[in-house]
Parts: sequence; structure tokens; C-alpha cells
Amino acid sequence: MFCPPPPTRPLLPRTTRVLRLFRPHHHHHPPTLPLRRRPPPDHLPHRCELRPTHPPEPIRISRTPPQRRAPPAMRPVSSAEEVGALLSRSDSSGRRRRSSPVQSASPRPAGCGCGGPRRQSSFRDDVGHAASETYLVTRLTFSLLQYLGLGYRWMSQLLALTIYAILLMPGFLQVGYYYFFSSQVRRSIVYGEQPRNRLDLYIPKDINRPCPVVAFVTGGAWIIGYKAWGSLLGRRLAERGIIVACIDYRNFPQGTIGDMVSDASQGISYVCNNIASYGGDPNRIYLVGQSAGAHIAACALIEQAVKESSGQFISWSVTQIKAYFGLSGGYNMHSLVDHFHERGLNRSIFFSIMEGEESLSRYSPEIVVKQSSSQTIALLPPIVLMHGTEDYSIPSSASQTFADVLQQAGAQAKLQLYEGKTHTDIFIQDPLRGGRDPLVEDVLSIIHVDDEITQEKIALAPAPRRLVFEWQLQLARRISPF
Repeated sequence: MFCPPPPTRPLLPRTTRVLRLFRPHHHHHPPTLPLRRRPPPDHLPHRCELRPTHPPEPIRISRTPPQRRAPPAMRPVSSAEEVGALLSRSDSSGRRRRSSPVQSASPRPAGCGCGGPRRQSSFRDDVGHAASETYLVTRLTFSLLQYLGLGYRWMSQLLALTIYAILLMPGFLQVGYYYFFSSQVRRSIVYGEQPRNRLDLYIPKDINRPCPVVAFVTGGAWIIGYKAWGSLLGRRLAERGIIVACIDYRNFPQGTIGDMVSDASQGISYVCNNIASYGGDPNRIYLVGQSAGAHIAACALIEQAVKESSGQFISWSVTQIKAYFGLSGGYNMHSLVDHFHERGLNRSIFFSIMEGEESLSRYSPEIVVKQSSSQTIALLPPIVLMHGTEDYSIPSSASQTFADVLQQAGAQAKLQLYEGKTHTDIFIQDPLRGGRDPLVEDVLSIIHVDDEITQEKIALAPAPRRLVFEWQLQLARRISPF
């Protein structure tokens, strides 16, 4: 028989049990042992048992499946603060960040031949990592577009960028394969506790002695910068015996310029203090920045020189940097506001990136150098500014003016102009073309200025092969939104 629950207690929700007991044909069949039933949940105040007076027949139990709750509707992001809060909960791989302390890789055991730690990973892990990295970049892009709004100018720029990427896709795929699957690349090494505090290391194949090191800060208009953008330069320099550390940092709206400079400085500190365990020479570290990365790296370098000259606590010394290379950078934000606005970077957004119009002087290396003491200037390493004469994203006059200010202040500064080169020619199209690369050759001539043996090896090394057809490079050059 069915024993209902007491009236003060409702029946269990979502589950209905229908018990059908059939009597046997022979009523004289002797009774059998009682049918045991699983005890009810603890929250019921009593128990029920079924004790049939006739032999039990199969019991059919039908359960109505629970109804699934519909997922909550996605709410559009309405402000930069909400986007920053959303992105700050994820790390560079798209996963939620743990609250555990920063972990750094330990050196590899002796005999590995690479002089640094190496993480064993499977093909499945590499594919998963590539997917998570792609997801992060895509999410940041759509979050940015959602914040900015899809106006005509932004739509046209986005379309040009898409066509530009499609034209150069054959080369990007080959570089991407090297980035994700080469054993010479150590990806996403943690250098800090903030989101995107990661860096990639490109290590030469044969390390017989400590190698010179390049700490590279990538560009991206302070909005779409990412450490993987330096994979082409990292590969070229690693093939010539140089360890390259590509430093990632928070972008807008995930962070403002102060966060970017702080992240870059912390990444440089990690390189200075830990690169020896990877086979690098801590006394031969060179700082390189490209586009917005050149501006961020220059801010970090000069800020560190100011701290060091005033006796403040520092985690790395400017004297550890042998030289600074600024590629296609801008160094006076006041003179670039209107230019960026005409190019599509709205004035109000640019002020938000720079933490307000009143902060432009603070984050303009050119102005900071004018206001710095002679002790600060004396600490700066040799500075080499490189720029294409047909650069429309950041005019070459930005580097020319900064070089003049540095020389007037007493710093060692050199200007290298590339005739007829655009913003992306010296950094993307020329390396994809293969053969002689003027930018890489000029950087190597300074890094190996006192190493004649290495210079001879580089001169005899085979030239890099072409990755993209010439017609694709020429068409991409015309369509490029940069």
C-alpha cells in the first residue's frame, strides 16, 4: 500500500512515482518476503514501507525529467569599467585566475642543452593553448568594439584590417605554427600577479655560452597589443643567437597607460633577474619597443632612471640595459592627439587611455627628459630611434624631435630613418618577404658590435626564405589601416 506523507509536509517536487501492483492469477500463492524500499531522504519526518499481501510483480517507475533553466541573457557591456572588471577575472589563456601566488618555472636539469626550464606538453595541450589564446584575443576585440561603438570609421578600419590579415595569412600561419609548436618557444611565463602578466621566450637552438637578450614590448595602439605579435622578430633574432623575451601587458580598457608602464617595468625586472637560468647573459640586455610598445618601454626606462637617480627602491637597474631601440614610436603625446584623432583614435578615448589630458606630460618621454636632472640623463643607455619616412600612423618627425631633445639633454641618441618605409613595412612586410632585413641587420650590428666571430657566422648564414608572395605584400601595404 502507499503511505502518503503527513499533511504538514508536501510531496517531493519534480518526481512522480506511479506504482502498479498486479495480483497473481493464483490467489492461494503463499505470501513472500516484504519488498524493501530505499529509505526516504533525511528531511522527511517519518518512513513508509510497502508490504504487499501478494507476490510482487515488476514495478514500473516513471519519472518526469526536470525542466532545464534557460541561461541568463547576455547583457551588453556599457562602460569601460565593466569591461575592465570582466577582463581582469581572466588570465592570458582565457581561464579564471587563481588566487595562488605567482609561480615561476624552475631551471631544467643539467644536460638539457637549452639552459632553461621546459614544460612537457602534448599535441592536445598545444592545440588547447592555441584555442584559448585565440579566444582571449577575440574576446578583447569584441569587448573593445562594444565599448567604442560601431561607427562608419571603425567599421572601415576593421574591414581594412581584416583584408590586410587575409592577404598575409600564408605567412601568419607559418609563424603561428612556429609559435605554438616549436620547442624553442617558451610561452606564457608568469612574471607578475596582474592579468596578462606573461611573457614568451624565444631561445636559440645551440647555446654554448650566455647569449645576449632582447626584452621586447609589442605595439597595438595601446588597445590590441599582444605578446604573440613579436613572434616574427623573435624567430629572426633567435636564429642569430639572441634570446628574445616578448612581454605582454594589460591593454585598454583592461588597464590604462599607468598599468601598461607598470606591467612592462615588471616584465623587464623579471628578465633582468631570471634570464640567466635560461642561458641569457644578464649583463647584455637590450630593450626594444615597437609603435605603442616603443612609447611604453621609453616611459618605463625613463621612470626607472628617475627612481634610481633619486635613491628610491628599484627591482632592476637601468645600467643593466645596454641600449634601447625605439621602432616607429611616439614620444610627445601632446603633439599626437590631433593626429591620432584624424587617424581614427577618438580624442576622448585617447585621453581615457592616457588617464586624462592632464597626464599627457607625465607620459610623454620627450617632456620628461626636458625636465629631468643631469644625474637621471647620465643613467640612460644609448638610445637608437628607428622610423620609416612614409609612416602615416606615427610620423617620423616624432622620432626626429625626440632624438634632438635627447642629444640636447646630454644623452647618447641616434636616429635611423628608412626611406619609403611605412609603419608596418619594417616590422611585418620586410620579414615576411625574406632575404635581407634592414631592421634586423641594424639591430644585430649594435648588439654584436664587439663580437667579430658572431658577425662572421651571421654573414655566412643562409638568408631567411620568403613566406608571402610579393603581390600580396604590395596589396597589403596599400590596404593596411596602420
